[in-house]
Amino acid sequence: MSTWEIILQLLITGLANGLIIALIALGYTMVYGIVELINFAHGDVMMLGCFLALTIVGLLGGEVAAPWLAIGLMLLLVPPFCAALNWMIDRHVYRPLRNAPKLTVLVSAIGVSFVCVNLGMFWGGLPMEVFGGGAQAASAKSFPDLLGYHNLLGNDAVVQLTSKEVMVAVITVPLMILLTWFVSRTRLGTAMRAVAQNPTAAQLMGIDTNRVVGLTFIIGGALAGVASVVAALYTTSISFQMGYRNGLDAFTAAVLGGIGNLPGAVLGALCIGLARAVMEGWVPNGGQWSNTVVFGVLILVLVFRPTGILGSRVREKV
Repeated sequence: MSTWEIILQLLITGLANGLIIALIALGYTMVYGIVELINFAHGDVMMLGCFLALTIVGLLGGEVAAPWLAIGLMLLLVPPFCAALNWMIDRHVYRPLRNAPKLTVLVSAIGVSFVCVNLGMFWGGLPMEVFGGGAQAASAKSFPDLLGYHNLLGNDAVVQLTSKEVMVAVITVPLMILLTWFVSRTRLGTAMRAVAQNPTAAQLMGIDTNRVVGLTFIIGGALAGVASVVAALYTTSISFQMGYRNGLDAFTAAVLGGIGNLPGAVLGALCIGLARAVMEGWVPNGGQWSNTVVFGVLILVLVFRPTGILGSRVREKV
């Protein structure tokens, strides 16, 4: 491959991975923008969505005759599941601690993350063929390749552009545009922005802040559910520990772009996706150093621009 072909291939791979990270990062940044909470369980909610997607494929028989029907069914069932799970976490864990010290809420978020991880490990022990018969609950699970690896640029083309990359863009980009429109143009979006700016004043104006926060968790969970389906189809491998890596990438993306800023979360996610693609696909043994590079860039940004790339300085809420 020539240098330009390598660069183009890295761009395709990096943008596809970045769009998946962006869906998860949007959930992080929305929740933080409303209640200033780092929901460390968010990546694990996405992981449980992957396990539900694999369960659906298993119930359909593993070797699915109509892949697009299976994908449609997963997109129909997994996002509501993740949205409901995220709402339950907020309702039963975070809401009672809304006025507690931030450290207390942070520790509770880490605890919820561990609970979700263990649920994923137990889920992986289901006696189903797609889970290996449940013999090795902690092992990674292969997700059926429903889309294949046919190169859309032609069989003789060096650069690979498959239906997987197209699927990622077709599903994620419209969702991001819809979310931006929803937050900026709808009445509920206005209420969300009001609560994010000043929750006390919003409550005095008649806005039900608990309802707004709950709906924010629902939207963030639904986005994580879509990300879980897209990630499982794209990588064809899931694990009960995958929420840690995906959640960490998404959190880093949110901070890098400017946490609380929706376009910033997307920009940060694309930067991380491209950085990982370059390290893992171009630099020799770069995969071993990809985490170091990502967090090194994050540290530099926080040192020289603590608000992130697109973030702005705001007064701390007291």
